[in-house]
Amino acid sequence: MSTKRRVLLKISGEALAGEQGHGIHFPTLEKVSLEIAAAVKYGVELAIVVGGGNIWRGGSAAAFYIEEPTAHYMGMMATVLNALAFQGALERVGVDTRVQTAIHMEEIAEPYIRRRAMRHIEKERVVIFAGGTGNPFFTTDTAAALRAIEIEAEMVYKATKVDGVFSADPVKNPNAVRYTELTYKEVLNKGLRVMDSTAVSLCMENKLPIVVFDMTQPGAITRALKGESIGTLVRDDTTRLGDQQNVG
Repeated sequence: MSTKRRVLLKISGEALAGEQGHGIHFPTLEKVSLEIAAAVKYGVELAIVVGGGNIWRGGSAAAFYIEEPTAHYMGMMATVLNALAFQGALERVGVDTRVQTAIHMEEIAEPYIRRRAMRHIEKERVVIFAGGTGNPFFTTDTAAALRAIEIEAEMVYKATKVDGVFSADPVKNPNAVRYTELTYKEVLNKGLRVMDSTAVSLCMENKLPIVVFDMTQPGAITRALKGESIGTLVRDDTTRLGDQQNVG
């Protein structure tokens, strides 16, 4: 028997690049779409925020030629490309979707309207939010936190390439430890790489839990969206503070 739960999934653009490291790796996109389809079939109400780093990142070289706000807008356009690719892949495996963008482009996607997004979700459609917040200087992490709060999601899931949140980069530091649970304040005070500080603060103010998990493990996305214990949980009050697993 399915259990309805409304959640938001944040997927970075880099994650969609797969093994090739840039652009859209379609086998990865298909794998992710199949796992999302399984969660939707189970009864999960889902919205997605997708990044654009696989297509455009405005680094220092770009900044030499392009003013920073323009570079940010270019990044927003990259998220729209990923969202449209996601829409095609999801509908190919039988998931009804809608793409909504924070920047109006009615010929290819709906404008972001909160009440319309809510109705789509209630009708079992997956809504893919693109264009970030529609403003420069805000990350897609912040967009994910904002949209999750607006659609009254119970959890934000951040799909990454590492198994949760670590005290240091586990690739560079064999003594890094993985946290199973953290508070928002611990994340902010320790400068841990969960989401940017604006996104974490938004979640803290609205008591919206965050789960960070490794999307590359088979079935991980389905398990996470169904509510199984996975990765690292960030919330207001943990009962197992200091619960860490050594990966060294």
